[in-house]
Amino acid sequence: MHNPHLHAVLTGDLIKSRQASTAAVDATLKALGDAAATFGTVWGLDLRFTRFRGDGWQVVLSNPGLLLDAALYFIARLRAGQTGIATRISIGVGPIESLGSHDLADATGPAFFISGDHLGHMGRNRMITLSGTGIGAAQVAIIDLAECIATGWTATQAEAVALHLEGDVPRHEDIAAKLGVTRQAIQSRLSGAGLPYFDTALYAMRNHDFSLPVQGPP
Repeated sequence: MHNPHLHAVLTGDLIKSRQASTAAVDATLKALGDAAATFGTVWGLDLRFTRFRGDGWQVVLSNPGLLLDAALYFIARLRAGQTGIATRISIGVGPIESLGSHDLADATGPAFFISGDHLGHMGRNRMITLSGTGIGAAQVAIIDLAECIATGWTATQAEAVALHLEGDVPRHEDIAAKLGVTRQAIQSRLSGAGLPYFDTALYAMRNHDFSLPVQGPP
């Protein structure tokens, strides 16, 4: 359920960016910025994509129920773009005090603090973490399983997933037409990407009431 007082903040940094060229880092962050713009257009949101500290980035979702959609979309767009660099994503849910002036560089509030703090404590082998208001064991489990599956996507699977997440359950025929492949090829890619299972998880997260008390971690 959408609570207007709660937001989801996604804070990320690029994995092994110091081993990559400046051009590759810039291309990856541009891909993330483009993804944020597209996602915002699809859902009617202003994500206010902001780049930090060379290889860091941040967006905000006024509807926290879309946090899984957004995280998977960013991962899919990077994998499909084959920039060679992946990103970690720390998601924090909570109220905000200010969205900042021109971008999120001077934004503030609990959701920003939670997201930023947990990024610094993520394990080396983790890609997504979730914490904050209304987050319990069930939501953490969804994120953990989603990460496990998404890390195994091929570039072509990720490309199909990204297009799937850009629409309101788009037809396989439409995705196939955009990619110039057969409907059967799209079905195979989405099935291999685990999308039938993701769809149920996406529905659960979109309809979760983050304002209600939860049990379990965090």
